[in-house]
Amino acid sequence: MTANGHLHTLSIRNLTVRKGGVEILSGVDADIRCGEVTALVGPNGAGKTTLLQAILGQVPYTGDIRFCRSREHGEGKPRIGYVPQHLPLDRDAPVTVLDFFALSGQRRPVFLGPSRNAREAARESLERAGVPHLLRRPLGRLSGGEIQRVLFALALRDSPDILLLDEPVSGVDVSGEELFCDFLSQVQRTSRFSLLLVSHDLSVVTRHADQVICLNRRIVCRGATTEVLTPENLAAMYGTDAHLFRHAHADGQGHLHEPVE
Repeated sequence: MTANGHLHTLSIRNLTVRKGGVEILSGVDADIRCGEVTALVGPNGAGKTTLLQAILGQVPYTGDIRFCRSREHGEGKPRIGYVPQHLPLDRDAPVTVLDFFALSGQRRPVFLGPSRNAREAARESLERAGVPHLLRRPLGRLSGGEIQRVLFALALRDSPDILLLDEPVSGVDVSGEELFCDFLSQVQRTSRFSLLLVSHDLSVVTRHADQVICLNRRIVCRGATTEVLTPENLAAMYGTDAHLFRHAHADGQGHLHEPVE
């Protein structure tokens, strides 16, 4: 347990990832704390998605990723949910949201129909995500915001201890982004899972994150949100030519634009 009484859901130490002889991440040290929202921010190519992949065990790495063994999570590794940035799909494929859930939630072939358990799990998950009406909708006809809600519901299905979201509102308009993030906060407060959120939107980060990890292939800074998102740290991470612009809930923060090369 840390000095302020928080257990770490996972502890990352000296994490290094190389792909094709190129070092993508170097000596990363970070902690994700139980029941809190941690935002992962950094410029394009900083290695944010790679860090999520390392936590999921999808890329080889050196260093150490340790999961907590608190009674809150039971024995063994905690359950991890994941919402990707994009879902490649054939818009013309005759696949419903229920079929999509059944593909990963039942053993028998989907062409035989979703099982009763798959239907119940999908219905309950979509209810938690606030979109039960999408159950039988064709997946290819959903809007970007609706697809993100479905992916969120799928990640919630197994009641994760840790939820990883890789820019979950990418391609969604500002109003839809705010609605999703507000709803996400409500679910997180109720379920108390640990949330690691990748975002380029600093207004989202300042409103919802307890902690921030600033990454640019290595850790630039980390700590409480109000202490980390300073002009000096942003300049160190994005460069002095980067700038912010405001949107609806203007409070001095907003989207961060990197300089165009």
